[in-house]
Amino acid sequence: GVALMIVGEQPGDHEDMAGRPFIGPAGQLLDDHLARAGIDRQAAYVTNAVKHFKFAWRGKHRLHQSPTAKEIDTCRWWLEAERAIVKPRIVLALGASAARGLLGRTLSVTRERGRAIMLDDGAELWVTVHPSYLLRLDGAAREEQARLFAADLAAVRARLGELEEANSRSS
Repeated sequence: GVALMIVGEQPGDHEDMAGRPFIGPAGQLLDDHLARAGIDRQAAYVTNAVKHFKFAWRGKHRLHQSPTAKEIDTCRWWLEAERAIVKPRIVLALGASAARGLLGRTLSVTRERGRAIMLDDGAELWVTVHPSYLLRLDGAAREEQARLFAADLAAVRARLGELEEANSRSS
């Protein structure tokens, strides 16, 4: 299995067209932050809690709509199956929808970020904001949230390092 699984909310317009997660503007921002934190995206398994792009037409454009709790819960078996195959040591949930997909309940990202939540199979769930949230902010608010996002990723990177070290000692 891979050490890290990254879970987003749902595919966006770009991702839906290409059939790959996180390739639009939020994905580029995520890539930048992962690279700066020293996390290799290629070594992580990246997926979404909800598998379809939920949208409303605005003229010719497909406008993102947040999935409901029911839609997230309906896709949970799929996410659980992916996790059973991938067997990650750490799961990073990007946003509250992703966290709900993993826990089956809604939690506050602000309260739960920056620390591990143990999952029933011994994996650790870490929660942060979705990068699209940063894109919707500007000025000082965006700088502050970007700093917190970077800190969350740095904490995950440090924890991955600890797990790798423990692994090499025990093998």
